[in-house]
Amino acid sequence: MSSSDPAALRGFAHSRAQFAQLVEDALKIARSMGASDAAVEVSEGCGLSVSVRKGSIENVERNRDKSIGVTVYLGQRRGNASTSDFSPAALRQTVQAAFDIARYTAEDPAAGLPEPADLALGADAGLDLDLFHPWDLDAETATGLALRCEAAAFATDRRITNSEGAGVSAQQSHFFAGNSEGFRGGYASSRHSLSVAPIAGRGRDMQRDAWYSSMRDADELASPEAVGRYAAERALARLKPRRLPTGELPVLFENTVAAGLLGAYVQATSGGALYRKASFLADSLGQQVFADHIDLHEDPHLRKGKGSAPFDDEGVRTRARQVVDAGVTQGWFLSSYSARKLGMTTTGHAGGSQNLSWTSRLTRPDDDLDAMLRKLHRGLFVTELMGQGVNGVTGDYSRGAAGFWVENGRIAYPVDEITIAGNLREMLRGIVAIGADRYTVGSKTLGSVLIDRMMVAGA
Repeated sequence: MSSSDPAALRGFAHSRAQFAQLVEDALKIARSMGASDAAVEVSEGCGLSVSVRKGSIENVERNRDKSIGVTVYLGQRRGNASTSDFSPAALRQTVQAAFDIARYTAEDPAAGLPEPADLALGADAGLDLDLFHPWDLDAETATGLALRCEAAAFATDRRITNSEGAGVSAQQSHFFAGNSEGFRGGYASSRHSLSVAPIAGRGRDMQRDAWYSSMRDADELASPEAVGRYAAERALARLKPRRLPTGELPVLFENTVAAGLLGAYVQATSGGALYRKASFLADSLGQQVFADHIDLHEDPHLRKGKGSAPFDDEGVRTRARQVVDAGVTQGWFLSSYSARKLGMTTTGHAGGSQNLSWTSRLTRPDDDLDAMLRKLHRGLFVTELMGQGVNGVTGDYSRGAAGFWVENGRIAYPVDEITIAGNLREMLRGIVAIGADRYTVGSKTLGSVLIDRMMVAGA
């Protein structure tokens, strides 16, 4: 369903035309008060979430929210205010509040709207990326799906003895934004999910794992039975874990947890960290950061993509680009503000990265997980990470972990209560392979990632 067709926005309390009028009204009020520039965004979201546990309903929640955000500029002074009241009086009060905040805010040389040449205008702003697929789901049907998912987990093996529950969520939203430089644009989007977290074993020998499916289009979700069975198999595989001795070993990150490595790279090459000089990759542009077989591509215009957008949060048009080429950083992730702080040009990333694809030039089509385990040969296969031990300034990395010991290219036994440590700069350069077992986590798509060596601290 078109995400830009006003007639398609069923399930919302407000129309695209109403949002567009609110934007125009707020901009007109800002101009009348003497603002040099202004930007307005109006949004609405709604959805249904259901959770069950051990065959019984735990929660049924419906959400509906709306908001108007107004940013006013007085030269290089900026003020922002928001409200959930769409009445004319509230709109005027909100613009006035943003105006008053700007009056008493110190000047910031980097403050201001994006340059007009960078804005998505006309067809660029109206690009339809097929992001809106509303799910006509009632509480009874959602409950049935969640119960099927959990039941499938229990039916997998009698050693599945408990559950943290299963859930179904159907969410949709739409917005319209505009600014005094002529940008106007907005679209609807949806995100639906199904998840379960079974527990295997009894007494002291209990292990938990989880799995989920998340898509913009509910028709593309994995079946409840498939999600339940796979989550159960993951929990069962972790029973009777062992400890590992401390040592330096090769480490294979499962695709789902390897996304965190890519997230750390994106954070370190994003504007806020860079202009504050709080990044271990502050000197990375044009430099060899990864092994020379590693590429990172970004495509914000993938249809149904979880990170797709025709423009960023400032209205700057988005473009496909090669972020890393043969291990060399080709571009950072910059908003207009952070770009000005760095003396550069926005890359259209106010709001974050968009549909990243992390690949290796050495990957073969048959490099599935079994092949990656053979490449690991002897070492640690990590399937879960715990804690927040990543220092973005120094690149030091230390996380609690669980997974499997691999011997002769085959999983030998589960392990837990271990810590893996290294430095991200060395880890990124030490990537030996990226698998063909590609999985999309949020807006990042990648396979399992093999790093040549890390310190593993166990018993």
